Order: sequence, then C-alpha cells, then structure tokens
Amino acid sequence: MLQGDEPLRIAGQGGFWVGVTRASRSYGTAAAGQMYVQYQVPADRRHVLPLVLVHGGGGQGTDYLQTPDGRPGWASFFLRCGYAVYVVDRPALGRSPYHPDLHGPLTPPPTYEQLFRLFVAPERYPDLYPQARLHNQWPGTAELDDPVLGQFMAALGASQADLGLVHREMRRCGAELLDRIGPAVLLTHSAGGPFGWLAADARPELVRAVIAVEPLGPPFAKTPTGRLDWGLTAAPMTYDPPAPDASAMQPEERAAPAPDLKACMAQAEPARQLPNLRGIPVVVVTAEASWKAQEDHGIVDFLRQAGVPAEHLRLEETGIHGNGHMVMLERNSDVVAALLAGWIERRTAK
Repeated sequence: MLQGDEPLRIAGQGGFWVGVTRASRSYGTAAAGQMYVQYQVPADRRHVLPLVLVHGGGGQGTDYLQTPDGRPGWASFFLRCGYAVYVVDRPALGRSPYHPDLHGPLTPPPTYEQLFRLFVAPERYPDLYPQARLHNQWPGTAELDDPVLGQFMAALGASQADLGLVHREMRRCGAELLDRIGPAVLLTHSAGGPFGWLAADARPELVRAVIAVEPLGPPFAKTPTGRLDWGLTAAPMTYDPPAPDASAMQPEERAAPAPDLKACMAQAEPARQLPNLRGIPVVVVTAEASWKAQEDHGIVDFLRQAGVPAEHLRLEETGIHGNGHMVMLERNSDVVAALLAGWIERRTAK
C-alpha cells in the first residue's frame, strides 16, 4: 500500500498533555515534565488498537507528520490503514516546552556536519562503517543548500543532557498516556526506543506490541548523555530476580555473529528476565545502510536472553534496500511503513 491522492477523512482530532507536574522555584510554581500528544482518528477506522508514534533524539513529532521533501508522513500512512494515531512530542522537545530551570542543561544542537555522516549521506564516508556505502534513499540532493536538507535540519533540536532523567520521564509519561487511551501498539525510533521498553514495563497489560525502529543501543552502551546501566535503559526496569540497583546488572561481551557486525554486551548467565515484556510481541527493525546495522543484533540478543521472544526485521532481507537511520523520512518511507503495517496486523490479530 502506498499513499494516494484521495482525501484523508478524519472523524476526530485534537491534542492533550500527559505527565504534568508542578515544580516550585524562587519565582513561583511552574508546570514541568509534560508531554504533548496529538491524535487523529480516521473516519474509516478498521483497527481497535491505536498506534502511538514516538520520535527519536533531537527530533519531534513532526518526524511522523511529513517528510522533508513534502510527502505525507507515517502518521498519514497509518491513518489510511485505518488506525487511530497518537503522535507524541517527548518532554522538553517539540511542542513540549523546555526550560533549563525545569529540565536541566542541553547538549549542543545538531550540526550539518554530524548529520551528513549519520543520516543524510553516509555513503560519502565509506570508512565510517561497512554498510555506509549502501545508502541511497535520502530524498534530496544532500547538498548544504538543498531546501530538503534545510527542512530536515529545521526540525532538529538539542537533547536533555541527563539520560537517566529522560528515561524516567519516558516511563512516567508513557504510563500516563496508556492509562488515558487504553491498550495500544507502540512504534518507537532511535533514542525514543527506551519509551517502548519502559512503558511496556510500567503497563504491560496495555501494550499489545512494540515496533522498535533502530532503537537506542546496543545494550549497556555509553552515550554522550549517559549510560544504559539497566541494559536497554538508563532508568530502572523490572527484572526477575530483582536488581536492587544498576550495579547488580552483570554485562559481558558476546562476539560479533558475522563479519561487518560488532561485538555487543549481554548479561552474564544466569540472566535476569524481563517478566513484564515476556508476553508482548516485539520486533526490532534495522535499515540496511544505517550504522545500526552493525549493532541492533545485540538488542535482539539481550531481549531474547531476558525471556522476550523478540523478532529482528532487517529491511534488506525483505527486499528493501538502501535505507539509513531516518527511514520514515526517506524516499521509500511508504514501502517501509507498509511492511510494518503488515507485521502489526499479523501480531495483533485475535
């Protein structure tokens, strides 16, 4: 299924906030920690379960609303498939206001130089990682003055500098969102990946599936804003046997399973289990030409070792080639979305 030109008929739409807290400061009491949620319900709704779309790092909900070259985004695609769609702006990003007094310091803003290498044109840097040379799906010319690139860069912002705080807010806001909307499917991307693990851990009865597109990792990774001390997250998860604190997690390295892949960390055996995720269908989706192609197997290994029967969907194995990390923005975004829609239908059918 590709998006056509026919009008998209909407039965209901709006927005609301979850996770609103109060913070006392010398100048008064402020609202803090809130997450904005935009929703649309198609007139031709064909699926009971709504879909929650969670953006990555310095992005925002607009990652799912349109592509930088002006095509309808994944939110419209899934609406056309008959899903009610909830698009979030994670706390302190996008439409969720940021203030340093409430949310702490930020990282430096993303730069053109960084994103040429990571997202836009990794094929120009073939020594960056083995799969970089395969990238060919960016929708613009990937030149500095390309208006498509300008649209992409305009949407990006800095991230909070405390990864543990970010993940604790994900858990809190994710749980409150699910309490409000009921059972749902979570589709996460990149640094938004821990939202899926944390929300499912907090409300396992309300998460019916998790699609993690190139999620933050690999396990126990050290990032510029913090370490994944709990394996997949920088905030506590429910383990069995319980882990009293992150120091109880015992990582050990597993050798790379194939050439051009990286060695990743797993738990030392016997591994603690993730009981709240055990019954939830999970798929990790990896693009052919992203740097994540080297390491996403480590996330799948960690989940399976912890008792979660996660699937690993490598796009090239389905005949979808040339994608980088920002698959929802690239030229074949609808093709990838159709693949994910098929997975959701198969795994959530009653």
